[in-house]
Order: sequence, then structure tokens, then C-alpha cells
Amino acid sequence: MHRDELVRWMNDYLRISDYRDVSNNGLQVEGKEEVNRVAVAVDTSLRTIEEAVDAGADILITHHGLFWGKPQMITGPFKKRIQKALEGELSIYAMHIPLDAHPEVGNNVMLAKALNLRDLQPFGEWAGKSIGFWGELPFELELQDFSDRIQKTTGEICLVHGGGSGIVKRVGVISGSASDSIGLAAAQGLDTFVTGEPKHQNFHDAFEYGVNVIYAGHYETETFGVRALAAKLEDTFNLPWQFIHLPTGL
Repeated sequence: MHRDELVRWMNDYLRISDYRDVSNNGLQVEGKEEVNRVAVAVDTSLRTIEEAVDAGADILITHHGLFWGKPQMITGPFKKRIQKALEGELSIYAMHIPLDAHPEVGNNVMLAKALNLRDLQPFGEWAGKSIGFWGELPFELELQDFSDRIQKTTGEICLVHGGGSGIVKRVGVISGSASDSIGLAAAQGLDTFVTGEPKHQNFHDAFEYGVNVIYAGHYETETFGVRALAAKLEDTFNLPWQFIHLPTGL
């Protein structure tokens, strides 16, 4: 399909204009006009771009794009990223918060479903827009058992701050870096909160609010959305796709 038709469809489906974001969401690099193969990834590193080009992709769809709301000098490693994309005629499309929050293919809803949470409800906000989800497990689990389930689901060794009960039932999910939402999880009556990476300034919150917090990796909690979006594109437009998996361990 034509690149611009695909971009318009994603802009509308992901509602990128609805979100104030630090990321410049949308088409960031213009490549080939015709799209026959898609690559998706969490981050836009030089290696990501190289693997997308080597895979024969015409567009790279990524969660963490190249441009983040401020002027960027085309020098050093950043120049090499841009240069490789242009040489490979690779389009790069980024969607940050819109992909976290999306109710069908977003990182948070897909992770919540992967953890078997039921009756999902909105949880947490970004700039006045709902971003995460909370739900209930079909039956109670020991905290360690639930942490093991997350580790099997994401492949990341979890950091567990057991600030609450050792029993898990009501769980909130916000991917990436959302440790400042621990107090919100407590106010919502949740016993456990799942996010990506810890922040030092929020270390004591789990214990003082009495909430279990499971840090499952910024990268690994944000692999769900790009893969779900790619599957949606395949179903809708019959576009083959490849997930470029380059974990950071963070």
C-alpha cells in the first residue's frame, strides 16, 4: 500500500493528535512511497534501523522514535541513524504515549490481558488522558507466584518491592517509567502495581503506601504494543511484518 495511506490510517487509529507528548509522533523519516513489508521495534537505534533495512522493510514502526520535541543536530551517532534510514529508503514512524494508552493494541491493555487481568478499567493519566488499566485476577495469587508469571510473560527478571499484602488480586498496569503512580494505585485500592523501571525518588512509596510494586523492565513492558499494532496491520492490509527484538535489560 502507499506509505501516506498507511500513515494516515495509523494517525487516525492511534489518535496521535489527541495526546500532548514529548515525542514527535507520526512519520519522522520519509522513505519509499510503496510499503510491502513492515518492521516494528521498541527503540530506534542504529542497529534497529540496520536490521530493518536488512530485513527488507519499507517502514519501521517504533515506540521510541528519533525526535523528542526539540531541535536535534544531525551529528555523531544521530547522523548515522538518519543516514542509514535515508540510504535504505526506510520510513520511520513513531508513536509514544498514543501506543501506551491505546485501548485495543496499546502496551498497557495488552500487558494486562497477557497477565490474565479481568474487567479492565482505566487507571492513571498522562496530560489529562487515560493511559493505563487495572483489573482483577480470576483468583488470588501469592506475590512471588504473580511475579514469576510476569517474568515468564516478559522474559525480564522482575524487581519486586513487597510493600503490601503477600496476596495479589487487584492489579494496575502502566508500562515504562511510571513509579510516580504508586500513590494513585493505593488510592484506587489496588494491592499491586506493575510498571517498567524504578526511580530512586519513589523507592519508599511502595512501603509507605502499602502497595506491592513489580518492576518488569521498561523495554520488556513496551514490546506488547508494537507487536499488536503490527498484527493489526497484517489483518487489515495483509502486510507482512517482523519484530526487531533488541532488549536493553532496563
